[in-house]
Amino acid sequence: MKHISSIAGGVALGTAGILMMGTLTGCQQKQQEAENKFLVIEQQPNGKYKVIEEMPTQGPSRAIIREHDANGRVTERFMNEDEMKKLAEQEYQKVENGTSETLQENSGNAGMGLAGTILAVAAGSLLGNMIGNALMNNKSFSRNASSVNRSAYSRSAAGKAARSSSSSRKSFFGGTSRSSSYSRSSGFFGG
Repeated sequence: MKHISSIAGGVALGTAGILMMGTLTGCQQKQQEAENKFLVIEQQPNGKYKVIEEMPTQGPSRAIIREHDANGRVTERFMNEDEMKKLAEQEYQKVENGTSETLQENSGNAGMGLAGTILAVAAGSLLGNMIGNALMNNKSFSRNASSVNRSAYSRSAAGKAARSSSSSRKSFFGGTSRSSSYSRSSGFFGG
């Protein structure tokens, strides 16, 4: 009888381990998928650009570029994913050479050139997550990327990330427990 209960315990632990590995693998795969973006990029009075709208999209990445002509009229033009990728690749070459404005201190506060703005906001979806993650790990690039993006989506996503990392914990099966003034224990199934 003693051996049967230890075998049953081993099977239960093994099953729980397999479930946890499957869940963690699923989470990692979800994070690795680059999200395509629809952007509205607006030229500032100083000639630099900032993102004013950003939305995830099911189709290819694309952008509307709002610029001011010589008479001050606003014109809009469409930029497809290939055009965006070409500009992002050119700016990434400058990053590797150390000459990109995306790496300069406080460069993003006044906006950046069109290529720098596109790279800052959509590097992962245009050039791949490895490049996007490497760029975001650079403090100057990350700071400039967040300052050039004024979209509500970006502010909302940043706020959600900050709130979720500081005020809640995910349990094994997806339940959430929030920190509060009273203590509450969380069960094995997320309760």
